[in-house]
Amino acid sequence: MTLDEILEEMKIAKTIVILTHESPDGDAIGSSLALQLVLEKFGKEADVIIPEYSRLFSFLPGTDKIKKESNIKNYDLAISVDNADLKRLAQKEYFENATKTINIDHHGSNNMFADLNYVNPVSPACCETLAGIFEYFQIDITKEIGSCLMAGIITDTGGFRHSGITPETFEFTAELIRKGVNIQDIYKRTLRTKTKANFLLTKKVIDRMEILENGKITFTYITMQDEEEVQAEPGDHEGLVDIGRDIEGVEVSIFIRQNKEKTGYKISMRSGNYVNVSDICFMFGGGGHPRAAGAFIQGNIEQVKEKVLKEVKKSL
Repeated sequence: MTLDEILEEMKIAKTIVILTHESPDGDAIGSSLALQLVLEKFGKEADVIIPEYSRLFSFLPGTDKIKKESNIKNYDLAISVDNADLKRLAQKEYFENATKTINIDHHGSNNMFADLNYVNPVSPACCETLAGIFEYFQIDITKEIGSCLMAGIITDTGGFRHSGITPETFEFTAELIRKGVNIQDIYKRTLRTKTKANFLLTKKVIDRMEILENGKITFTYITMQDEEEVQAEPGDHEGLVDIGRDIEGVEVSIFIRQNKEKTGYKISMRSGNYVNVSDICFMFGGGGHPRAAGAFIQGNIEQVKEKVLKEVKKSL
């Protein structure tokens, strides 16, 4: 049983590092911090290494312990959470240099890149996958652990409004409420609070938005210059892709964001009822979920736009 093997590796490792994907969202940060808190129950001081993340998540327990890098080069155990592909793992050298590796995720596109892999594609969030693991480990989920897990579940489900939510999602949420986790506060902080930079980027995204293919596709973008103008911080682009999908009749929302090296654009896509955007992103070396996925394409705005629209139109 993979979970028994994972538990054994966690118990015998003396040095442990927890890693997640670049540009981490609430599920990535929540998963990392919840796992760190659980490992503390085993008497382990695991390092969480996240180079950049949105300050909107700084309210979560354990964010003060997050490291940008570590002086340990070769960990006994490296654990990747909420990450489908080694290429997207931030500070992946710690993973590659570790003696043993574990991959815990919920993306159907996960390519099983670790020694031990536990992936539950039915789960709407990695945090919910971890909740099931912790239950198997017979771990008492405290208010602090629950708050981290809830941040991931709320953000990855869009506040319980995306497809993929299970009865277990609500059962687990109800249990956390009984333990004192403030669902309303987490919802407000993660989904309803905008930084000034995010608000200004939202204006740009709306002004540039094109509605294409008889209203079934939206396309918009931001550049590095845009981010510099509004003094954007890590995470200030979160949620911009959802704006297009919220328009009546839209099936696919496409949002592209220039990468720091200005060699291309990171694509984020969301779909409504039937287009599998994970399959589309997989064609460009990315992936994700059927209704939410991403990838990276080299080129300028027009080149990237043409490539993506060509594939999306085939799926309509």
